[in-house]
Amino acid sequence: MNSAHARIAVVGAGLGGLALARILQLHGRSVTVFEHEAATGARPQGGSLDIHGGTGQVALRAAGLLDRFRALARPEGQVWRVVDSVTATSLPISGPEHDEDSPEIDRGQLRGLFLESLTEGTVRWGCAVTRATPLGDGSWRLLLDDGTTEDADLVVGADGAWSRIRPALSDATPGYTGVTLVETGLDDCDTRHPALARMVGNGTLLATADGKALLAQRNSNGHIRVYATFRAPQNWQVAADVDLDHAAAVRAHLLKMFDGWNMNLLDLLRHHDGEFVNRPLFVLPVPHTWEHIPGITLLGDAAHLMPPVGLGANLAMLDGADLAHALITESSIDDAVRAYEDLMLPRSARAAEDCAEVLDDLIPPTDS
Repeated sequence: MNSAHARIAVVGAGLGGLALARILQLHGRSVTVFEHEAATGARPQGGSLDIHGGTGQVALRAAGLLDRFRALARPEGQVWRVVDSVTATSLPISGPEHDEDSPEIDRGQLRGLFLESLTEGTVRWGCAVTRATPLGDGSWRLLLDDGTTEDADLVVGADGAWSRIRPALSDATPGYTGVTLVETGLDDCDTRHPALARMVGNGTLLATADGKALLAQRNSNGHIRVYATFRAPQNWQVAADVDLDHAAAVRAHLLKMFDGWNMNLLDLLRHHDGEFVNRPLFVLPVPHTWEHIPGITLLGDAAHLMPPVGLGANLAMLDGADLAHALITESSIDDAVRAYEDLMLPRSARAAEDCAEVLDDLIPPTDS
């Protein structure tokens, strides 16, 4: 089927799905995005992203949003500072390798750019898709959690790590990496915690030792996001008898875990605002591939969930741009999806391998 008049359903209003929708609309194509969240501000959108010149910015240019991105982005935020865990003095090593042109932007701001650019009504909020089933003619039926259905000529699973669309293509499920992040943050740091603000600077501060890491990342509006990172069983809090809903208990446990580290670094944990959020890291098998099935495909974390070391969001947007380009230029939906998957699958496998290596360098695996 030609894509010019196709019913295209994108499941998930993350960066990849929104990039796809925006570029399709720029070329006069119809698209609907189904999103389970009730509204754009229904939940926090996470920290700051470095948007690479060769991936994420390519997608933003194709979406006609690069100039607006540049107006919001923080070029100074791409600086990494790596420090000794005991002295907090700078070390002569660099952080993870990125493009030289990789300005930072808050994920929520970037998502907002895409949302503002879409035709009103493109995103159907509060529409959770539970599964996709084939109709036998290359089209698919989406079942929503309210019992209603929607039919589409192309379904794109852009619904993240725990995708409801992935099972239609693959039996793969995310597995725990053995690494957990515990996230917190500090508000209005330049005024309330000027010493910590100076220590972190305008970019990212990283300290690692003994299989643990503390990472502090400057966000917009004076916020610093902090991650305590370590290898542990997925249910580490059970063995440690720590109630994750009790901030004081989590803080005490983390301070004990990082005992002996520089006091200023530990102040990033002591002076937190709000709660601690437990974030075990999951990944899909590498390589994650599937046999092509007409009328359905995946992008972003639904296709290639990998450690969060600076590539995931960039690749999701590039996936969206590449799929949009294929749908615009190829003669049929099936040819477009094949062309996209032939490009995306090997690229994502290489990226997932690189990300796994970076994670192991930051938090070395313990000997079995």
